[in-house]
Amino acid sequence: MEHIAAVLLVIGCSSNITECRELNVPVSVFETAAECTAERPFAMSDVRSQAARIVAKCLPVDPALEDDYDQIVWNVGPDGTLDASVEISNLVVASNGARPEKDYLSQQ
Repeated sequence: MEHIAAVLLVIGCSSNITECRELNVPVSVFETAAECTAERPFAMSDVRSQAARIVAKCLPVDPALEDDYDQIVWNVGPDGTLDASVEISNLVVASNGARPEKDYLSQQ
């Protein structure tokens, strides 16, 4: 089984960065961060026609926890800076019988 060390996140935005969405690229998981970094400009070029502005980032993944990651949280700032991370949702059930809050994949 291959281990994942990095995930490539590519986001397409409107020209004024008021609307952004994740874009699918042919390869988005990599065994090394270096492979991800090398592929990043090619992936951005592949989706160039899908949005006015494209931003992308290689996100590190701990191979020991790769099966536990379940969400990518991202935000594109007004200056076009992409802030993103791969995270693990921790669902904690309260002992008083209260229902836990639902944690959905989300854009911040």
